[in-house]
Amino acid sequence: MHVEAKLTELGLELPEPMRLPASVSVRWRQVKVIGDRAVIAGHGPRQPDGTPSRGGKIGSDLTPDAGYEAARSTALAVLGDLKREVGDLDRVVAWVRVFGLVNSAPGFVGQARVIDGFTDLMVSLYGEEIAICPRAVAGAAELPFNSPVIIEGEVALAS
Repeated sequence: MHVEAKLTELGLELPEPMRLPASVSVRWRQVKVIGDRAVIAGHGPRQPDGTPSRGGKIGSDLTPDAGYEAARSTALAVLGDLKREVGDLDRVVAWVRVFGLVNSAPGFVGQARVIDGFTDLMVSLYGEEIAICPRAVAGAAELPFNSPVIIEGEVALAS
């Protein structure tokens, strides 16, 4: 499969680990491996240096297309942390579930299309058989750090 080669072909790089302001106490792990599964904590879009990307509400501060790109950036953050935890992104044999929250302006109802930014990148890297999984999407009035999206999920891993 060679997911990292596909990332290179697409001109994409995995960001550094999450960097938050010193005043923020991180009381969670980004990824936890349990047997042949990896549980992935909620991630937002990340700059290459690990700092959060531009925040805002989809439908007022940011366009739906910008939300789609934020979800795509979030996918890269997830993959970066997953690689640091499991060593090789080709160990992912199935996406088990994905849950996406969209920081939504009142009246915005295009949350599913925003989270497609995440799913579409995973499909381009892993193919539909591995990447398409049960998925839930919801709008939120506010998200931490004013993040446009937060995405969490779970993958099955090969030994």
